[in-house]
Amino acid sequence: MPGETKPSGETKPWWRGGARSAAAAAVRRFPFTLATCAVLLVVGLAVGGLWHAVSDRSWYPQVAYGLPSFEAGHWWTLLTGPLLCATPLDYLPILLGVLLLVGLAEARIGLRRTAVAVAAGQFGAVLLAALLLYLLRDTGWSWARDLARTRDVGISAGVLCAGAVASATLPSPWRQRLRLGLVAYIGVSLLYVGKLDDLEHALAVAGGLAATHWLRVPGAAQSSGRLSRREWRLLAVAGLLLIAAIMVVVRLAPSRGPLGDTSGLGGSGWELLVSVLLIALLVNGLRGGRRAAWRWTVLLCLLNALLGLVVAVVYVVGKALDQEVTVTGAAVFVPTAVLWTAELVVLLAGREAFRARRPRHRAPRGTRRAASASASASAPAPAPASEAAPQERAAELLVRRGGGNLSWMTTWPENSYFFPDGDGESYLAYRAHAGVAVALGDPVGAADHRAGTVTRFAEMCDRSGLIPCLFSATAEAAGTTDHLGWRSVQVAEDTVIDLPDLEFRGKAWQDVRTALNRAKKDGVEYRLTALAEQPRQIQSQVRGISEEWVGDMGLPEMGFTLGGVEEALDPRMRVGLAMDGEGRVHGVTSWMPVYGAGESPDGWTLDMMRRRRDGFRPVVEFMIASSCLALREDGARFLSLSGAPLARADTAEAPTVLDRILDQLGGAMEPYYGFRSLHAFKTKFQPRYEPMYLLYRDEADLPRIGLSLLRCYMPSATLGDLLRAPAHRAA
Repeated sequence: MPGETKPSGETKPWWRGGARSAAAAAVRRFPFTLATCAVLLVVGLAVGGLWHAVSDRSWYPQVAYGLPSFEAGHWWTLLTGPLLCATPLDYLPILLGVLLLVGLAEARIGLRRTAVAVAAGQFGAVLLAALLLYLLRDTGWSWARDLARTRDVGISAGVLCAGAVASATLPSPWRQRLRLGLVAYIGVSLLYVGKLDDLEHALAVAGGLAATHWLRVPGAAQSSGRLSRREWRLLAVAGLLLIAAIMVVVRLAPSRGPLGDTSGLGGSGWELLVSVLLIALLVNGLRGGRRAAWRWTVLLCLLNALLGLVVAVVYVVGKALDQEVTVTGAAVFVPTAVLWTAELVVLLAGREAFRARRPRHRAPRGTRRAASASASASAPAPAPASEAAPQERAAELLVRRGGGNLSWMTTWPENSYFFPDGDGESYLAYRAHAGVAVALGDPVGAADHRAGTVTRFAEMCDRSGLIPCLFSATAEAAGTTDHLGWRSVQVAEDTVIDLPDLEFRGKAWQDVRTALNRAKKDGVEYRLTALAEQPRQIQSQVRGISEEWVGDMGLPEMGFTLGGVEEALDPRMRVGLAMDGEGRVHGVTSWMPVYGAGESPDGWTLDMMRRRRDGFRPVVEFMIASSCLALREDGARFLSLSGAPLARADTAEAPTVLDRILDQLGGAMEPYYGFRSLHAFKTKFQPRYEPMYLLYRDEADLPRIGLSLLRCYMPSATLGDLLRAPAHRAA
């Protein structure tokens, strides 16, 4: 579309296109993955494994692998066993594992290497497990003796090995997340379930991870060798979650694993609930790098580690004195004591990652009230200088250095400000909700400082335990975050009208000309002014029109990037009023200044747009067209009609998965706020389009970013407001 740009490095994913073309592309992209799933399903249908357990069939020993099969000379079971699943319930996790882990490997390292990883992991894990059990079955270890008599089927060992190999190609923190997930799964299942497939899984994952160090993996992500704050926090959280998982497994699914029988060692249900809730609280604090959570977790680790040390000393001394010493519940106590000790080591080694403190740059809440009061009092009481300083500093820098089409919103109340240390020439305005710092638009300030401001903002958020993101940012900012490894998704589209050569001629401008002519005929005039300078009677009408509009929505008035009457009262903004000869206001628009290199506005951005329900019908077209003419006379080069959230013009490219989710969200909100209708209306003015993006670190942050944006836009909305909205709209 005219004027549209894309962030650098954006490529067209395989899933774009229609359903048929997407399916064909998936087959071409993942032939090994889909073929593996197809073979498993076809064989399952042929032998009835989809509805009957093959482990109960008489021919099961002839097709299942394991030490008994190999000792009987049934080496073909290495080929037949992976084609089956022991029970119908096993098909779901195995097929999901193939699609996710084998699919990931095929996408990252290619078909041939994925096939080699699956085959090597499957055959190697099965054979090595049989060898270990052969060596251990006569040692008196009952677990090894029992396992040496069992057989197994399934391809899960190869699937896990492929996932472990593919993990090397993922960027941080996804690489650590996948590896920690695999290690936690095999650790808990091997120690506290302890079946033959658990042993094979552990060997397969260990082999796959070892291979990433010994062999060259194409596309392997480079590691600095040092853990970042985020990675230290991830390790600490993973350790606590692993301990919690052990508690749950031991309580709900006791078994005879390699450490012994865990029956009756899980404690009561209340003990489990209290322990899990305590760990959940600590996890939430550690995830954000909170020092208090670190201290409490260190204390808990010390208690458990010291208890384990005392027991170990008593045991060793007892054995040295030839005394009978029995550790009750050793199957659970010993490994958890080791894990608590390891968690303590992680917390102490990464202690610098747990010093997060919330930044304190919030603008005073009383500023909004002061702005409102300025309309009716000549000298409102100012906020304390120490509180107002960040907001005043931001406004001064914006006027002096210039900014983007939305930058004026950064001077509004409720924003916090990030000024890089030692840099008085740039800033980012943001709002913090739900542990997320949502920066509004691009950095403001000198052009050569902006990229560094984004980088240092991300570092500040990391130190503070906040998730950073930039909302309604331009392609220029997206290029900066590309270098940080961030992702981007278009969330809106700015609509810009260039004024120098604007003429309302031609068929495309028919509605606009009709509105101008109708206004002249009906005696409706346009007045461009500052709302704060208008009489109280005019201000009251504007408030009434706005309140009527808000009341029709069924949801609270939105904020953040959507201003209202309070923001329009700023004397530096302009409002356009459509008034008849009797002084009745039919509609109002407010315009935010857009500063360039000088200290006078280069353009203006539309903020509030309201019309009286029973007033002059084409008043909105009239006001925007009149604003174009009046502001051009004042020297403006362009007007931005701003971007409607979750709305954009149709493009030739099919949407991505995330685009589809946002499209559904926009459709759900359309009956209440009409963002799409508003975006469609703006096409009457033949604008050029500039995409606006949400810039974020990785997909795991999106749920919390979504919650934070909801609080940014509707900080006062309650759950009841959201639940009552459909009924209000229906009425």
